[in-house]
Amino acid sequence: MTTSTDYDKIDAWIDAHFDEEVRFLQQLVRVPTDTPPGNNAPHAERTAELLEAYGFAAEKHVVPAQEVKDYGLESITNLIVRRQYGGGGRTVALNAHGDVVPPGEGWTHDPYGGEIEDGRLYGRAAAVSKSDFATFTFALRALEAVAKPAKGGIELHFTYDEEFGGILGPGWLLKNGLTKPDLMIAAGFSYEVVTAHNGCLQMDVTVHGKMAHAAVPTTGVDALQGAVHILNALYAQNQLYQQVTSKVEGITHPYLNVGRIEGGTNTNVVPGKVSFKLDRRMIPEENPVEVEATIRQVIADAAEQCPGISVEIRRILLANSMKPLPGNKPLVDAIQKHGHQVFGEPIKAMGTPLYTDVRLYVEAGIPGVIYGAGPRTVLESHAKRSDERLVLEDLRRATKVVARTLHDLLG
Repeated sequence: MTTSTDYDKIDAWIDAHFDEEVRFLQQLVRVPTDTPPGNNAPHAERTAELLEAYGFAAEKHVVPAQEVKDYGLESITNLIVRRQYGGGGRTVALNAHGDVVPPGEGWTHDPYGGEIEDGRLYGRAAAVSKSDFATFTFALRALEAVAKPAKGGIELHFTYDEEFGGILGPGWLLKNGLTKPDLMIAAGFSYEVVTAHNGCLQMDVTVHGKMAHAAVPTTGVDALQGAVHILNALYAQNQLYQQVTSKVEGITHPYLNVGRIEGGTNTNVVPGKVSFKLDRRMIPEENPVEVEATIRQVIADAAEQCPGISVEIRRILLANSMKPLPGNKPLVDAIQKHGHQVFGEPIKAMGTPLYTDVRLYVEAGIPGVIYGAGPRTVLESHAKRSDERLVLEDLRRATKVVARTLHDLLG
């Protein structure tokens, strides 16, 4: 039976080892995992080495090189740490991803330095989600040190394909039958427990025209003008999305973003080819098949209005939304209870406009939620922007919440 003394012991252990937890996170931040290009095996090797020092044997599941290359990345080694405490009971998985977008410009701190200033640790992936490599590892260590469960099991899943959709991360582990936990918690932020999230459709659109000398433009077909016409049609569609609202708290409406455009050969040449990449976020109530069909139709209709223009459309990613499974209640209840006690404020259960790896577990019938170390909003964390940072006190408290939650789930 759990008593307040059990929680006190867990909290005290985490406080006593917090400097060590911070150093662990610093070492993870100092090994780059920029994706693209996606050479993530070295980080997995370093993580496994650090875990070994704590007595945790990490299974290294290497995704075949050709499979990774065909996917557009360089290397992926996913890690599983299995801890079994006796017969019966539940197995709870904790998943965090190590891959992250490149740092970009505008940093005032070394993106791979793990520098600490004013109680914040700076670095690419410091908040999303190498922080939760630390949260989950030290929650597990605390539990085993002072309140070891008598039954059930815990698995750490450290994976390397969230930025490209998760298919070669958790998706690969699940598809190959390497894991089938009863419940799971994925990397998140500290002030809410997320039970639902948006889906995401990404597409690569190439507009073909005909190159010509700029002095005689009528001898060509301007692919850029065609692309502009198509983009205007997509942006008009984006305005319509604001009329479609989700019933999930924390999620508003669908939206579309064009994040990359390239094309043309020189200033004095009519561009013969222009391509762009679009990202369409889907609320949980939407049907992904219908969403993709509509986008394709909007593009085709706009292209038809531009004589001489042809279009190729390639789907890059289709990530389904996450819908809560009824079995997630023990997770939500435990995190809300301990979050309130540790943070001193209610922890709301809600949705998020992000998309994550958790959907892959949920699609496999494994109830899951998103919770970990981080601020109230993505904006505060600077995730995917310069000077990404983590408030260390959030790391300390989130580690306590997760450790206490594991204690309840395996009690």
